[in-house]
Amino acid sequence: MKLRKYVPMLLMPLVFAATGCDKIDDFGDTNQNPNGASTPSVGALLTNVEANYIGDLAANPRSGLYAQYFSETQYTDASLYATPQLAFSGEFAGGNADATGYNGAGLIDLQTIINTNSSNNQTQVARILLQYSFWTITDRWGDIPYSQALQGNTTPKFDTQEEVYRGILTTLTDAVAKMDNASPITGDIIYNGNVAAWKKAANSIRMLVALRMSKVFRGANDYAATQFKAALNDPAGYIDENSENMVLRYPGGNFRNPWYDLYNGRRDYAESKTMTDLASNLSDPRQQAFGGRSEDPTSPDYLQSSNLGVPYGLTRARTEAFTNGNAGWARILRGDFRLENSAQVILGAAHISLARAEAADYGWTADNLAAVYRLGIEQSFAQWGLPAPSNAYLAQAAVAVSATPGTGANLQKIATQRYIAFYPDGIQGWSVWRKTGFPVLTPAPDATNATKQIPRRYTYGQSEYGTNNAATTEAAGRFQGGDVQDARVWWDRP
Repeated sequence: MKLRKYVPMLLMPLVFAATGCDKIDDFGDTNQNPNGASTPSVGALLTNVEANYIGDLAANPRSGLYAQYFSETQYTDASLYATPQLAFSGEFAGGNADATGYNGAGLIDLQTIINTNSSNNQTQVARILLQYSFWTITDRWGDIPYSQALQGNTTPKFDTQEEVYRGILTTLTDAVAKMDNASPITGDIIYNGNVAAWKKAANSIRMLVALRMSKVFRGANDYAATQFKAALNDPAGYIDENSENMVLRYPGGNFRNPWYDLYNGRRDYAESKTMTDLASNLSDPRQQAFGGRSEDPTSPDYLQSSNLGVPYGLTRARTEAFTNGNAGWARILRGDFRLENSAQVILGAAHISLARAEAADYGWTADNLAAVYRLGIEQSFAQWGLPAPSNAYLAQAAVAVSATPGTGANLQKIATQRYIAFYPDGIQGWSVWRKTGFPVLTPAPDATNATKQIPRRYTYGQSEYGTNNAATTEAAGRFQGGDVQDARVWWDRP
């Protein structure tokens, strides 16, 4: 994995910002060094962040392994649960420290956009993306530096995850309120500078963040439900159709879809048999898009689907015996979804509609549970270019919701559909499983960790202990059992 030169995570003030872009031509600006000029090129910084960091977050192999979306085909340590002692400080410094094999642009670039404050809307977009980024970091590690991060402080405190979550929701709400109808957004390859679309995206992230807290705040009048309903009812709206999806549109060349790069000369990851079995058991047509027969763009099989998942959690020898004997094993995504210039959905209407279904099942809202649930499944099918699901698919016992709304009794089916709809975003799929327990996952048969259980979090990296020992040690002590991968983050605690 390539990373920028390490910089401690505390270099710049923590204000949160948001950005956008006017046209795909803005990619050309990124040939400059955006941090080298006396006045940073905020458009180039935004493009770098969106293409290289936000895209990487949604293409995260390790989290996908824990979610059992993927299997490793050669180096199987992560899927056998070797301790994930990974340094999140690399993400603060501008690279993706989670060993995904990608280049990255990160939080410092977003903070630079905010500090420069050349355009109000550019600043607010950076704030939105920064909150999204912090959300993914805290969901992997738990307590993290937040209120004192990016301020030039080399020993920031670790905020509790509850404090981080509350801060994220407050900042997203504020960013939406502060956006105007005039100031420009440059370098935005997600919404091309569309202010209304960014407001909907921010409200959608608010809904998902609020829903993540449902184990801690279950009541219809508790904090999580109140925040969910505030975002749902915000006049700016939320993502409710696929044309409004938060999508990265890569031009190829220097800015490539990260799933293309994952197989660019390598074949270390596969779609797991766990995932293909789930699709098979549901006769789910989305498997046509989820697995591909080849990683080689020149192969005649490149655009062909595969439903031959690689067994999950086996030793290297056992895994290689399978892949050597089954040339058509399923690569992650069919080839046409991982071209250099393939679009990548970060957040979609299906995710929001299914979140609404879960909220309705808890009794948080007056949404028609069956209607928004069906809508979410239909939107997920459409996102992958598939016809609407058949009545037979929707009516099968493992899919149809029938229990009384407001009781949470439909959670298994809703959570399973959310898990499928988030594929291949491992951070989201792993988080759905951790929060709900669905779908039911069996730990790796050849697991090497002491408990043989699926990790619930990443442990803090040695660089965190080396550069900020007191704060890291204090944060580690707040976990039941200490800084171990079996410890549960705040929203995951039973």
